[in-house]
Amino acid sequence: MYDVIIIGAGPAGLTSALYLRRANKKVLVLEAKNYGGQIVNANKIENYPAIESISGFDFATNLYNQVKKMEAEIKFETVVRIEDEKTVITNNNEYKAKAIIIATGSTNRKLNIEKEKDFIGKGISYCASCDGNFYKDKIVAVNGGGNTALEDALYLSDLASKVYLIHRRDEFKGEDIYLDKLKNKDNVEIILNSQIIKLEGKNKLEKILIKNKKNKTRKLSIDGLFIAIGQEPKNEIFKNVVDLDEKGYIITNNDVCTKTQGIYVAGDARVKNLRQLTTAVSDGSIAATMAIKDIK
Repeated sequence: MYDVIIIGAGPAGLTSALYLRRANKKVLVLEAKNYGGQIVNANKIENYPAIESISGFDFATNLYNQVKKMEAEIKFETVVRIEDEKTVITNNNEYKAKAIIIATGSTNRKLNIEKEKDFIGKGISYCASCDGNFYKDKIVAVNGGGNTALEDALYLSDLASKVYLIHRRDEFKGEDIYLDKLKNKDNVEIILNSQIIKLEGKNKLEKILIKNKKNKTRKLSIDGLFIAIGQEPKNEIFKNVVDLDEKGYIITNNDVCTKTQGIYVAGDARVKNLRQLTTAVSDGSIAATMAIKDIK
């Protein structure tokens, strides 16, 4: 019997583990893939208080090592479901706890067009900082309109010979500071009011077909496409113990509380106005504090 089981080893989950271990609680962190969540894909973090600049990988690794030093138990297993409110079933084992914190975050949203899956790793990537070096002096495109897309385009502009930045709306959601930098880049072409409708290539991605709001099409020859159109949650396995909104995010009350007593959610997996690193660690600390009170 654990005091608290945390599902997910991203910033929210690891922050929860840190707070819980400082309160001397028996903690198990379950992670399906790698620690760090989406933040490991960030080339640079420059909006976290007191840290002027750090890579996402370094930030995640520092936090992971900090939690390990606090002797939190971390296992890499895939959670299948939650039963009887406080029993967590994985692909390998069954664990029980007095409280549960769901911190599964979200995954990269797909374009959902033909051949997208076929070209993943063969011209299509969802992580510029991971795969950008493969496209040095080549032609690439970035699809998206938020901060991630703008940051990806900036990062790639220092590597690629040409960067197309494609967005389906007439203005970007990302911060002006990134957009202003992009506009001063000679090798960046911004294409608005357009969306990718077709992917072409034999063994790898070679061309994309885009269509604007006037139904005019344009074919671009590229070596790589970086898709940065946001994330989506994977919370269906928890719907027996939590409520989900129409997009699949967990509905909360009082910050991080779900409809089930003793089950909390922290980070990008829940309904919230802002999904940032700072809000993830905030959720993690709040969820841990609530869990400690619940156990007492």
